[in-house]
Amino acid sequence: MFEADGSIGGVLCIVSETTRRVLAERQTTAERDRLWSLARDPFLITDTNGIWLAASPAWSDILGWPLDQLVGSDARWIEHPDDIARTRAQLGDILSGDASPRYENRYRTTDGLYRTFSWTSVLDGDRIYCVARDVTEHRAEARARAEAEAALRQAQKMETLGQLTGGVAHDFNNLLQVVTGNLELLQRSLPTDPPRLKRAADNAMAGAERAAILTQRLLAFSRRQPLSPQPMDPNRLIAGMSDLFQRTLGETIEVRSVPQEGAWTIEVDHNQMENALLNLAVNARDAMPGGGKLDIEIDNIEIDSAQAVRDGEMPPGQYVRISLSDSGAGMDADTLRHAVEPFFTTKDVGRGTGLGLSMVYGFIKQSGGHLQVYSEPGQGTCVKLYLPRHHGVPPVENSDEPTPPQTIGGTETILLCEDDDNVRAYSAAVLRDLGYRVVEAGDAAQALGALGIATHPIDLLFTDVVLPGGMSGADLAREAHIRAPDLKILFTTGYARNAIIHQGRLEAGVELLTKPFTYSELAAKVRAMLDRHPGQADQRP
Repeated sequence: MFEADGSIGGVLCIVSETTRRVLAERQTTAERDRLWSLARDPFLITDTNGIWLAASPAWSDILGWPLDQLVGSDARWIEHPDDIARTRAQLGDILSGDASPRYENRYRTTDGLYRTFSWTSVLDGDRIYCVARDVTEHRAEARARAEAEAALRQAQKMETLGQLTGGVAHDFNNLLQVVTGNLELLQRSLPTDPPRLKRAADNAMAGAERAAILTQRLLAFSRRQPLSPQPMDPNRLIAGMSDLFQRTLGETIEVRSVPQEGAWTIEVDHNQMENALLNLAVNARDAMPGGGKLDIEIDNIEIDSAQAVRDGEMPPGQYVRISLSDSGAGMDADTLRHAVEPFFTTKDVGRGTGLGLSMVYGFIKQSGGHLQVYSEPGQGTCVKLYLPRHHGVPPVENSDEPTPPQTIGGTETILLCEDDDNVRAYSAAVLRDLGYRVVEAGDAAQALGALGIATHPIDLLFTDVVLPGGMSGADLAREAHIRAPDLKILFTTGYARNAIIHQGRLEAGVELLTKPFTYSELAAKVRAMLDRHPGQADQRP
């Protein structure tokens, strides 16, 4: 208090008791500090230049860096290089008040990996207050889910294409049987003069045979081809094809195979497996017009449940992996997505049908395996075939070639059951030309009726698998065996149905002649069946 002359006359002190408020503030501060320390989501305070002023312990828990190393500088030294520019732009937006509610970037951990963070930030005075959330696993799960959905859509598309191509191939095989069969009969009957007619017939047959090959590839893609899998050593398989690879690929391409010591046994159709590998080798050759290298490797692989989930289509288990890697031009991402689709090709017109890789895909899937293709432009292509391990040993190879039948015809009686009139007419003509007696039937009921009233004992039933009237060829064979236990059965089909083929393989003892078959193929197969001793093989489906 001041006197009149300005001197201090006294001091008046007014004191307020604030104990309760101070304790409350201390408790609030302690609770805030406790939340700051315990929160799993990392908190951060920076200045307007992005310098870290304070960071919660969660940053050390997630990234591994000590707090004293993080605080005092900006985060560029741990930020992903691809994110720095975007983060600086976001900082400018925060300072101008135009920041989006959330943004993301990636920080490097002490082990060299990157974690992804989702940010919420607000400007208050000269400080920016931030809350981040580690969304690394969430983003990985989202990517895996998107990839799985894409793989499922691709698998559904391939399955639909397979059903379509399988049905088309079935109808085409019947048509091709009529075309190729009658062309062959025409060729056998044509005189050598004039040569123009023989040349025209030969050209027509060449075109029909090419169509038959395309149809068989469609069946392979659609997983409808009949397979006869046998246990085999993958090392021996690759070694046995070395000369074929070299002749096919030429001298400008170096083929290197790396066998696997102790490679597990696989069970596949030997001929189809060779065709698949040869198709992949030809694709590699076409990707290296100037020459290059083709590496073939064999590995034993065990797929666990986690990897099976990531791959989507391959169940857990033990597999033999056969990898073919070339040093060719490679494929971009869009080409790679369509690589196994039928009739998709990057080759020039007339150089490819687009069925080579799709045929391999269908065969491997039908064999219970999986196919993966890896490629980048300029980095070559690697195709990996995963085939289930067969728990057994491959059979000992017999070098003795089977003795071909001494005759191609005979006088036995054959019951021919075929619903297609043209196919039946051709088959009957061939069999009669070979000297056999032929009894014809258009369906199973007619065939059983003919079996009961035949004037000569029926020696062989030659029947299509798919028949009208409610009874399949397999049903016919079962009923015929009841009536004639020693009757031999030979099936024919242009389309593998579950009647005699299950999970991609012929039932044990079943004999099948696939359409379109030739004069000589029918003659040899029928003669071999008739010459077989009773009990040598069980033909019952």
